[in-house]
This record gives sequence, C-alpha cells and structure tokens, in this order.
Amino acid sequence: MVGEIKKVCVIGSGTMGAGIAAQVANAGVPVLLLDIVPKDGADRDAIAKGAVAKMLKTDPAPFMSKRAARLVETGNIDDHLDKAGECDWIVEAIVERLDIKQSLYEKLEKVKKPGAAISSNTSTIPLGHLVEGRTDQFKRDFLITHFFNPPRYMRLLEIVQGPETDPALVAKVEAFADRAMGKRVIHTHDTPGFIANRLGTYWLAIAVNAAMDLGITVEEADQIGGRPMGVPKTGIFGLIDLVGVDLMPLLSKSLGDTLPKGDPYFDTIRPMPLVEKMIADGYTGRKGKGGFYKLEKGKDGSRTKLSLDLASGEYRPEQKPAPLPGKAERDLAALVTAPGKVGEYAWAVLGPVLSYAAKLVGEAADDIVAIDDAMKLGYNWKFGPFELIDRLGPGKLAERLAAEGKPVPALLKSAGTNPFYRIENGKRQYLTEDGYRDVKRAEGVLLLDDIKLGAEPLARTGSAALWDVGDGVAGLEFTGKMNALDEEVIKLINLAIPIVKAQFKALVIYNEGSNFSAGANLGLAMFAVNIAAWSEIEKLIAGGQAAFKALKYAPFPVVAAPAGLALGGGCEICLNADAIQAYAETYIGLVETGVGLVPGWGGNGEMLDRAAKAKMMPKGPMPALGKVFQTVSTATVAKSAAEAKEQMFLRESDGITMNRDRLLADAKAKALALVDGYAPPEPPVFRLAGASGRTGLNMAVRDFQKKGIATAYDGVVADRLAEVLTGGEADLLDTVTEDQLLKLERAKFLESMKDSRTQARIEHMLTTGKPLRN
Repeated sequence: MVGEIKKVCVIGSGTMGAGIAAQVANAGVPVLLLDIVPKDGADRDAIAKGAVAKMLKTDPAPFMSKRAARLVETGNIDDHLDKAGECDWIVEAIVERLDIKQSLYEKLEKVKKPGAAISSNTSTIPLGHLVEGRTDQFKRDFLITHFFNPPRYMRLLEIVQGPETDPALVAKVEAFADRAMGKRVIHTHDTPGFIANRLGTYWLAIAVNAAMDLGITVEEADQIGGRPMGVPKTGIFGLIDLVGVDLMPLLSKSLGDTLPKGDPYFDTIRPMPLVEKMIADGYTGRKGKGGFYKLEKGKDGSRTKLSLDLASGEYRPEQKPAPLPGKAERDLAALVTAPGKVGEYAWAVLGPVLSYAAKLVGEAADDIVAIDDAMKLGYNWKFGPFELIDRLGPGKLAERLAAEGKPVPALLKSAGTNPFYRIENGKRQYLTEDGYRDVKRAEGVLLLDDIKLGAEPLARTGSAALWDVGDGVAGLEFTGKMNALDEEVIKLINLAIPIVKAQFKALVIYNEGSNFSAGANLGLAMFAVNIAAWSEIEKLIAGGQAAFKALKYAPFPVVAAPAGLALGGGCEICLNADAIQAYAETYIGLVETGVGLVPGWGGNGEMLDRAAKAKMMPKGPMPALGKVFQTVSTATVAKSAAEAKEQMFLRESDGITMNRDRLLADAKAKALALVDGYAPPEPPVFRLAGASGRTGLNMAVRDFQKKGIATAYDGVVADRLAEVLTGGEADLLDTVTEDQLLKLERAKFLESMKDSRTQARIEHMLTTGKPLRN
C-alpha cells in the first residue's frame, strides 16, 4: 500500500510545511514544495527555494542526508499548481485562515486527480468547515493530517477523517505515514486541538497558573513537574521556551474560540501581562532573546544561566531548588502528598490535568490508549495520563477530587479501584466501559516489551538478556544504564552463542531503550585505573574482542538493530554483525578518540575492511586508510542512518527502518533472509600502508595542530590510531591478519588508558558529559 503514494505535494513552505516535505524526501519519495510568489517577483519560486536552503543549514537537520534535498522540487502556487495533479497526496500547510484555505481548495479541485488524497495540517479548524462547498469527490479524498514540529523527529501524526472520507484512502495515507515517514498514527475525533494539543495546552496553562498562584519559581516548577511526572528534562517552563513563549496566547485563543462553553479549559484563561511583555520585548524563548530562562554572556566569554522571577518579571541567576523530600522523586503518590509547596504544586497540576484527560475519552478519542500515546509521542511524556493515574491509584485520585468538591469524571468513577492497565495472560490490556481489552499493535509491529510480558529470558546477566523473539530468532538485549557495554554483556554474548547455535536459526541484537548503546562503561574502566588493575582492563578489551569476533564468525546470521546512540563499543558490535537494520534516527560512530582512546573492540579493522570494499573508494591502501583515519580520529558521529551509509558505518546492503515500532520485525526478517545457505565470512587479510603511510597521516595531524584545529594531545592520540591503521611495524608489502591487528589495537588502547591525559579526558566526560580539549 505504501507504493501507492509515489509523489507528494506540500503547499506552504513555512517551518511545518517545509519539514513535512523534508520527511517525505527522507523516505526516498519525490516531493513538490509550493508557496506563494514573493512580492518583489524577482524569483517567483524564491520562498520555497529559500525554505529548502534554510533547512540545509538548520541544526537539528530536517534532512537525514543532504542527498534527500535533491528529491524536493520547488515552485509557486500561481505557476505550478497544475503539477499537484501528478501527486498521490497533497498536504496543505498554509496559514490558519479558513477563507485562504478554501480558496486554495477551490483551485486544487480543478487540478488534482480523483482518488489522490488531500489533507490539511490544521489543528484549529474543523474538517466540516474546510470542505464546505466542495464536491463529493473532494470530500471523499479529504482528511486532516496533523503533524508535530519538527516533523522529522516528532513521531506523532493525528489523523481526522470526515463522515464522507473514503476509508481506503485513509488507510493508504496511514500506511505511507507509518512505514515511509516513520509516524505512529493516532485517529482522533474532529474536536478542537484534537488530543495532544488540547490536553498539552491545558497542562501547560494549569502549570503556569499554579506556579504564579503558589509562588513557585520556574526552577521549582520544572523540578516538581519534570522528571517525577515523567516530563522531559526541559520541565514545564523549559518546554515553553523550546516551543516558543509566543505560541501560548495563540493556542489559548484558538482553543478559546472553538471549545464548547463550560469546558474546563476556560478556567485556565486569564490576563497574562508578564507573558505579553515578554513577547513584546522579544523574549519568545530559545528562538528569541530568551524566555523563562536565558543565557547571559560575560565579557570573558563565560555564560551564566538566568531565570525569570515570575513575581517581579526580572531576570536573576538560576537557583537550584532543594532536593525533593522522601520518595517524592520516584513515587507519584508521595509527590502529591508531600508537605508544603512541593505537594501543593504537584497536586495543583496533576489533579486537573488527569481529570481533564479522563473527560476527553469518547470526546476527543475512542479510548485511553490513544490519549496516552498522543501525549507520549507528541509531548515526550514518559507516561501517558492514564499510566500516571495508575501510579497514583484511580480510586485515590477520585476520592481526593470528590473530597475537594471537584467533579469526578464518569470514566474515573466507573473504574473504581481497578487500574486502567493490567497484564493478563501475557497481554497488556486497557480498561473500557465494557471491561478490559487487549492493547492492539499496528499490523506487522513487534515489540520486545510485549514479548517480555509472557516470557522469561533464555539467559540473563547483570547487563544483558537473551530472548526468544519468535520464528527461530533469538534477541540479545542490553539492559544496563545507557545500555553501556561491560563484562556482563560479554558474558551474555558467550552464553548466547551456544544457545542460539543449538536452538535457533539467527540472532538479532536489539533493545527498546532510548539509545542502543553509549559504548563501554567508562566508569568501571576508571575504577580499574584508580586501583591500577591494568590486567583487568586488558582482560576486558581482549574479552570484548573475542566475544565480538565470536559473533562475527558464529555459524548463524547475526543482525544488529541500533536506534538512537550507537557509540564506541555500541558501534563496534554493529560493525561485527553480518548485517545492520538501523532505525532511521540512529546516531552511530567510533568516538573513542574524544576521550583519548583508540577503538579497542575490532572497530578499526572492520572500518578498514568496509573502506577497502566500498565501490566509491579508489583502489589501493591509501584512499581507504585516509577515509577511515579521518572518520575515526575526528570521532565522527553520523546524524542519521542515511548519513551512516555515507560514512561507511552501514553498508549499502544494510537496511533502514523509518518507524521505530517496526525495527525488531524488520531486523528479524533480515536475519531470516540470511539463513538459507548461510556461511560465516572469511577473515580479512589487510594490506596496510606501513610506516610511509603513517608519516603522511602524522603530517596531516601536525598541520591541524598548527591551525589550532587539533590540540597537543589530539596529536598523540591520532598518532596511536595511525599506528594501528597502518599495521604498526608492517611494511607496505606485508600482509596483516585480523588477529595481528586486534593485538596492536589492544596494545595502543592500553597505552592510551595508562596516559594521565586520557584519564583526565574520561573523568571530565563522566563528570560533565562534555569532551575535554587538552
């Protein structure tokens, strides 16, 4: 069904429209981006062209690869609207004015082909108003597709269909948005703000009002209303700064104009002179001069973080709040009952917001799952509102609301003391008016979290586990903090290989953490350094090399399925797999030089082998060597899976999955496709550049140091890396085996680890999360 949409047109090249066009291009599908003709008329396509040019410079980047921009064709509405007739889906993302939208639809109706989908990105205008006066065919082809900004990174897509919309057309758009654009689609009712913005805007308004009423500082509000509630680390005021302070009154007006009288949202609307003054003075958040927080530069180049005093409206140095009392940091029930302003503020936010969420079931969405998913995907909440209610206790929430004389939503009353979610017979179920129902996944979606509900691991260590993921495939999962790799992961790999060999066809390396793996556990490494346990460090490096090579040469296919960060050792385990099926948002790289090390678990040889075999690479040892040296010495990290192919962390034959929910199923399919006739790879034999090649690399590093690009210690680390990549004492005519290269790698890793300058870099990284430039 995805193949039915072969070309897309996006009309409106503002931030949202341009971002939607970029994500279509990221999917490898041609897209026509149109906008109005500029008033000067010098270049009639200038607005759309300018949007593409701006996106190529934007960070974080809307394009997953600069190559994707080639799939965007630009034009203008006056001259090129007829080209929309070539497209299978037309997305309108213009100004939120009904008259302007209807005027555009009248023109589109004359050029679009019957059966081509047309959708609006609106979140404020009812679908019925949008299609007034249009033909029956247009109404059958029309729906609302509400993307979230930025479209590349926000996974939520809310879809609204009208009573006359063709269900088959909706299914076609949904399949494309899901599989090609990477969206999880939530079907919502045609109500103001749909789900996420209606509840999210209410939440922010409640939180801001409560902070002002209770005398809570912005730092305290972000502490109380942040991590303990599962809100992203920005907290509440930090999030408003991120999305834009000026968006608050716009959303408030939009919902205030369209919601029915009596809706609890109206209780949040009040004069906000402080916010009005901030906007008038240009303090619109991160995109402006600052917001509720701002950075002030000192004359010496230093930066001081300032916070806005909500009472005076003046900035002051940021104040770190006192720690939350008792269990309040990790226990929601303890948070809302905490003494003083902590408990007062937590309840002032959660009470109304969770109550409002319960009211929206049946009104804005069919069930609680849609509301929870919308908030988790659209606002990055860790827990949906009904998951939060379960953490408080549905009965206790209803009891407190009633005791305070506040209305108790019917859904909350009917739940009684029953949780909104439960596990039954290995299935996750959610509560409805008719009892519990299984949570349904989209067709073809396979999640390890679901598998775990009805299974026990085949093997487990302190940092990893092995699972049966079905169809004769085992799944190796990292489970430590940041999924860091340590001796417990190595132990699990060694346990897994004989199990998979005896009972399974293939192995997938996969997990559902935010990050695949941040690399080796540097904290444990520094502990070993501090007690001079050099033999333990060497044992860990040798053990990792042996385990990764055991995976590489195992008698069954191994597929790595990274998502998020795959750094250092996390990258190396992928490089040693037979194939990679990467989530599109995979950020992969060998970053060891940044902490003064060289890759120690086989990454050097794997990158040299990839470069030597790459079709794009000129023949001979030097081009491949130069490319790998540049990539590894600069600790380059690919900013997408598409970029990872360009940097050779992924082969051309490796797969990319756009939808995170489909990664395990895709990786499993790739592994099974390798089973028939599978034979482990032949060990590579390297012909490296030797001392002469090393001289060239060293000269390049010295040049960088003279220009101030590389520090003194960067040069030392780069020289060690160059020695590994050129084969140490090997001559240009000699061959170097994989084992010889691994031995050299170990030696240089240990030499680096013993250097106090490396130790300083690691300590700095562990303490600050930032590299030390020594």
